[in-house]
Amino acid sequence: MTTLSEENYLKTIYHLGQQGTIAVSTNAIAEKIESKASSVTDMVKKLADKNLANYVKYQGVSLTNLGRLTAASVIRKHRLWEVFLVEKLHFSWDEVHDVAEQLEHIKSLKLVNELDAFLGFPTHDPHGDPIPDKNGNYTLSKSINILQMEVGSQGVLVHVKDSSDVFLKYLNKTNLALGDAIKIMDFEPFDGSMIIQTNSNTINISKEVAKNLYLSH
Repeated sequence: MTTLSEENYLKTIYHLGQQGTIAVSTNAIAEKIESKASSVTDMVKKLADKNLANYVKYQGVSLTNLGRLTAASVIRKHRLWEVFLVEKLHFSWDEVHDVAEQLEHIKSLKLVNELDAFLGFPTHDPHGDPIPDKNGNYTLSKSINILQMEVGSQGVLVHVKDSSDVFLKYLNKTNLALGDAIKIMDFEPFDGSMIIQTNSNTINISKEVAKNLYLSH
């Protein structure tokens, strides 16, 4: 049985190391979770003892098959709960992350499988992130960052990389949402800013915003 803290570490390693397959440094983990490197080292040793992680001093941490499956299970629960909160309880997409962080640690596999079926087996959460299935597998949407697209091209917003409430509230203010058709009207090489046209607006966005927007095309 994994603890809440262990699950959070597994998620972090999973995200930092391409589903945990690539070793990441304890310093990178410490920076991500805002902890001391010594505390991270103690935890990854515990994960290694439980056959959840591979840890070699000075070489970093990766996940075992069991560790990857455990991390994917937690992520699956998190993203399913986000779908439930938005679709069934009418939460805004900027309100769900913190609540889902609490719900993701529920242990009942039956509850999660029933939730998945109740929601119609969704493949993506409200931010466009893929939802792993019960075996930890998922399919990535074919999308491209808007900064890699040429002026005059267009697509549909399918994913936002930054799911923080601050960023999502910004998108709400600018009336940008998943599913919006977007056309690139202009690009400023000096600072990477862009002018985009949506269904109802023409918007000037900074490079910082643009690097978080992914479109299908």
